[in-house]
Amino acid sequence: MKTAISRDGTSIAYDELGEGPPLVLIGGALNTRSFGPNGSLAPLLAERFTVINYDRRGRGDSGDTAPYSVEREIEDLEALIEAAGGSASVFGISSGAALALEAANRGLDIEKLALYEAPFVVDDSRPPVPDDYLERLKGLVASGRRGDAIRLFMREGVGLPAVFVALMRLMPAWSKLKAVAHTLPNDAAFVDDYQKGRPLPAERWTSVTMPTLVAVGGKSPDWMRNAMQELADVLPDAGHSTLEGQTHIVKAEALAPVLVEFFER
Repeated sequence: MKTAISRDGTSIAYDELGEGPPLVLIGGALNTRSFGPNGSLAPLLAERFTVINYDRRGRGDSGDTAPYSVEREIEDLEALIEAAGGSASVFGISSGAALALEAANRGLDIEKLALYEAPFVVDDSRPPVPDDYLERLKGLVASGRRGDAIRLFMREGVGLPAVFVALMRLMPAWSKLKAVAHTLPNDAAFVDDYQKGRPLPAERWTSVTMPTLVAVGGKSPDWMRNAMQELADVLPDAGHSTLEGQTHIVKAEALAPVLVEFFER
């Protein structure tokens, strides 16, 4: 494990694997560098890249300096890019894709950008996330109700059926989810404006001019596939890829070859 120090003094923990051009991986909600898809993806990509797989602030071995803001998380990524030599390619998954997108738009030195299933809701193919969702999520976290925060996230943020959400507390991973559930409002802060069932604003990400890949699973729901096609359409230099047979819980073995092909192009 290595650490980078963000601008506000927060220590950001990361693993560095492999040799080659630097590539930073950003996890999504409830992920750490070891719990989530990037933990399996990093060793596969390390065959071709120097992979930096990190714990976002408040998770795993990273610090959590208050108060939280979107800007602080972008500064965390900036510190990691500096540790990688000053520029890097970046891959983000789920809400980590939204973080990567915003960081690129704000001018971080990102050479290439790959995004997998940022959870945007751009049409009526699923109910929009309620306007008070983020505030309710913050309230549950503030009162220590981490399990309820997970259930709210899964039910209204992700859109999972109520029966599945009710059974989640019986799963072996429940304790790991609760350990990082206090960071759910952080993820929601990056996506909340784009989950209301409205088209993505055409001029929102005009500064994301680096080559970009927007990817989605072929078995993911219509709302996710529609959103990722629309995102690719509004970005200045983006291609779109569908990983057949994959869902939001994408298999590293299916994703890694697509990323290698894009980043080495």
